[in-house]
Amino acid sequence: MKHEQIQKSYEIAKERYAQLGVDTEKALAELQKIAISIHCWQSDDVSGFEQLGGMDGSGIQATGNYPGKARNIDELRQDIAKVLTLIAGKHRLNLHAIYGDFGGKPVDRDKIEPTHFESWMQWAKDNDLKLDFNSTSFGHPKSENLTLASPNKDIRDFWIEHTKRCRAISEAMGKFQNDPCIMNLWIHDGMKDLTVNRYKYRQILEQSLDEIFTIPYTNMKDCIEAKLFGIGLESYTVGSYDFYLGYGAKKQKIVTLDTGHFHLSESIADKISSLLLFVPEIMLHVSRPIRWDSDHVTILNDETADLAKEIVRAGALSRVHVGLDYFDASINRIGAYVIGIRSTQKAFLQGLLEPVTHLREYEARGQYFERLALMEEAKTMPWNAVWDYFCLKNNVAAGEDYIAEIQQYEKDVTSKRS
Repeated sequence: MKHEQIQKSYEIAKERYAQLGVDTEKALAELQKIAISIHCWQSDDVSGFEQLGGMDGSGIQATGNYPGKARNIDELRQDIAKVLTLIAGKHRLNLHAIYGDFGGKPVDRDKIEPTHFESWMQWAKDNDLKLDFNSTSFGHPKSENLTLASPNKDIRDFWIEHTKRCRAISEAMGKFQNDPCIMNLWIHDGMKDLTVNRYKYRQILEQSLDEIFTIPYTNMKDCIEAKLFGIGLESYTVGSYDFYLGYGAKKQKIVTLDTGHFHLSESIADKISSLLLFVPEIMLHVSRPIRWDSDHVTILNDETADLAKEIVRAGALSRVHVGLDYFDASINRIGAYVIGIRSTQKAFLQGLLEPVTHLREYEARGQYFERLALMEEAKTMPWNAVWDYFCLKNNVAAGEDYIAEIQQYEKDVTSKRS
């Protein structure tokens, strides 16, 4: 019965959108192609499997202790496989370097190799996923305030070697999956209090990056991620937005925009059109900042919707990669995954359903009242009927039906983890 209701509601919505010149079938086809890079660390609170010691607080903090987190690779994969049954489309999995299959043996980060991720490559292939990757500079005995920007050559060389190896691993992943692996480089480097050596540390970071990027690869893509400040490093961040924007434009690297890494009053959506003029591609890490980078679960709020709409308006879906980056340990972790992924997809669907042709015509004629009026009316168009139909077409739970499935998974699986 519900399937029939969804079908009927969609047909009405399809006709309503057609009156505004919007083809819902085309929008659905575009949405189907948007692959979201799902962050593996939501399932285990950024713990990883390397057995080198715990987190050291270098800008990383997962809050909460909801029972049932993944304790090993098998449980992490089990959780992600469950998530895939509750979301529409084909997606990607984003791994940090600390999630290697190390066989229960300590492997330091300057010694990691593609072989430590071969089982991930095969598992991803078996589950119809592509892999992305991240170097991991935090949670290590050598994670001082400065890593790639450290004046200490031993510390700096350790992290340069680690990052080089991460690029080699990403290349192997990309070659295996016959699709470029996107490797993100983020470091926490900074100072808790005032520094007089801002220029020096950024100069060192530039030199480290130049050395890291010496080898050109064809099966991976590099992206560099900025941050406003880190926990315990509040006064100064070496890898600021200005630094990485300049470096990315100069070296033609992908620039990563993490929606939690900016001042709360900044519009991340506004940055899209500027970056696209000067860098080849953009990587998004979609999160929800509350009082800054608190990594709350992504929801369908104005910020996320505006970001998606701006990408669609710019015709940039092929140049913008979409990933998630939050880790909420205060609620059911599988539920956190599904809410964030589906909310991000909904934001892009709203963008794809926007009557942009009419809006541009109004703007070109200086009809700004009409433009604003139609933008407001578009907010309450029956996009949710199109969304439910998208879920139906992909044989996944529509509406709130996924809640019961996650509750059952918690009862059968995660609640039994001590």
